[in-house]
Amino acid sequence: MAIGFMEVHLVNAKGLYNADIFGKMDPYVLIQYRGQEQRSGVAIGQGKNPTWNEKFMFKVEYPVVSNQHKLILKIMDKDLYADDFVGQAIIHVGDLLAQGVENGGAKLQTLKYRIVGANKSYCGEIEVRITFTPKLEDEFVEEDLGGWKESEYYLP
Repeated sequence: MAIGFMEVHLVNAKGLYNADIFGKMDPYVLIQYRGQEQRSGVAIGQGKNPTWNEKFMFKVEYPVVSNQHKLILKIMDKDLYADDFVGQAIIHVGDLLAQGVENGGAKLQTLKYRIVGANKSYCGEIEVRITFTPKLEDEFVEEDLGGWKESEYYLP
């Protein structure tokens, strides 16, 4: 099993469905991968064509039993009381991870992905770049433990 990091570079979105009746919406993105979730900043007042230009890191194990390597991008509109769901894009990254394990890393250049609304209709596109970097399992574990070599229990 390979362990590594997947970097998701959230660039921008275009032509989003406007969830606000009055004024421009304030979109943000919830990025989910296998139980991990991160949130972009809110693109205040940017409406249907927001730019985030933010990077997010996810811990990745490959392969996994369920073979579910989906990156889910949920576009939301920040509101005062309850945020509105605008739509989502699903990116299957299994091939990227397999290539990264085989070649010591892999990258998907910036690509546009369709955003689909709750009613399954097209409601814009989002641009994302994804990079996967595998690490040796031993290196990963040592870094996660941090400082264990300095403990009194470490025997070289």
